[in-house]
Amino acid sequence: MADQKTPELSQSSVALPATDGPHDDGPDDIHDDAYNDANRFGRRVKRYAQVNSGMGGFVARAATSRLFGRGDSDIQREAADLARVMGTLKGPLMKVAQMLATVPDVLPPEYAAELAQLQSDAPPMGWAFTKRRMRSELGPAWRTRFASFEHEPSAAASLGQVHRAFHHDGSELACKLQYPDMASAVEADLKQLKMVFAVHRSMQSAIDTSEIAKEIAERVREELDYVREAWHMHVYRTIFKDEPRVRVPRLYDDLSSPRLLTMDWLHGRKLLDYKQHSQEDRNFLTRVMFHAWWYPFAHHGVIHGDPHLGNYTAFEEDGRVAGINLFDYGCVRIFSPRFVQGVVDLYHGLGKDDRDQIVHAYECWGFSNLSNELVDALNVWARFIYGPLLDDRVRTIADGVSPAEYGRKQAFKVHQEFKRLGPVTVPREFVFMDRAAIGLGGVFLHLGAELNFYEMFNQQIEDFSQDRVLAARRLLPAAPGDIDPSHMELKLISFF
Repeated sequence: MADQKTPELSQSSVALPATDGPHDDGPDDIHDDAYNDANRFGRRVKRYAQVNSGMGGFVARAATSRLFGRGDSDIQREAADLARVMGTLKGPLMKVAQMLATVPDVLPPEYAAELAQLQSDAPPMGWAFTKRRMRSELGPAWRTRFASFEHEPSAAASLGQVHRAFHHDGSELACKLQYPDMASAVEADLKQLKMVFAVHRSMQSAIDTSEIAKEIAERVREELDYVREAWHMHVYRTIFKDEPRVRVPRLYDDLSSPRLLTMDWLHGRKLLDYKQHSQEDRNFLTRVMFHAWWYPFAHHGVIHGDPHLGNYTAFEEDGRVAGINLFDYGCVRIFSPRFVQGVVDLYHGLGKDDRDQIVHAYECWGFSNLSNELVDALNVWARFIYGPLLDDRVRTIADGVSPAEYGRKQAFKVHQEFKRLGPVTVPREFVFMDRAAIGLGGVFLHLGAELNFYEMFNQQIEDFSQDRVLAARRLLPAAPGDIDPSHMELKLISFF
């Protein structure tokens, strides 16, 4: 894909709804503020009632189990009950469930296993509804802005849907349109998230989940922030502008808004289509994905926090796989150079079995009050995550492990140690990195890649220094609100 200059995105550069032009959308697009407000209020009331009913029932049943004692079968029933409730609610709470399932140690293994099976299959908006949403975002003459716009969505997820369209210049477009009133739905669902963690604390005192709850809440809210996501896309296009193996969609600022992102339509095939391809093809895809995830982190302190199968496709040239398309920039994080240093130091400390360096690295990650026992427990998980990167040989990312079981055994062991040691406060940085690492490793297992991950990782960190990260970050597009990217810390980041 030929790279085109990407403008730096600020909040003012996002297209606002147009106020002129012919109204061509028909009677079902009549703009009635009172009617819309009433509908929004009705949806909020219904959502709160629906969520409170489902989650309240789960909490009551779990509390009864706790009162009269329980065995393993009770935990299994509770886990299945929680999955059933969350699965019927869909929407933002489904997104929360999927995030919970990928963060080790947040919930008991029985809960995580059930939630991992949930799939988001939210029904798409109908055409009449879609027209009203597009009119709200781009104005009454929105259809004149496109050469064509497909009525049926190409994809629907928990928070929005994607329509294929064509630009007047012939470019094929993807229009990512957020469902209406999602902010209220998110807040209703996050309120219930507190119930889940309250139940968890009542039966497992292993982890203080306060920071984890905040982290997940912020990530779900960020999924709705299309201004931020647009900036993330510009950042990634800048990072990979000279890398032909990684394609990042170009954003059309004039056809985007705070609830609509219009970008290039990138053609590609699902990664699972390559499971039966040659080892060479599968290794190539894994190598490119490894680079696409670790290069931004090691050189800019930036990571894509949602690396699952649905956010990648593979493109081909001359009949051969040539690279990956990278999608969905709603869950991108920027870390301080000091935190990146901590990740690198932990790697070197584990490799040399240097306990002082390991402890210092955990402090950079945000852990405090590090007893010897806590360090030992953390090392169980760290050696699992870093294990393939410390092993100088050709191997899979986890020999003899299925994608569904990846990390479960280690998470259970760490959880048991945390429970024995008492409540452990897990830094938000740790949560985010773990979730991303597990997602990436799961994709590699699906592909059955066999590579020397030690060599690949050391190539990424070969010239690492905090000063280099700081210098590289200054070359990235400015964040909305003109915040200096060099001062961004995960806990303090605020774009507006």
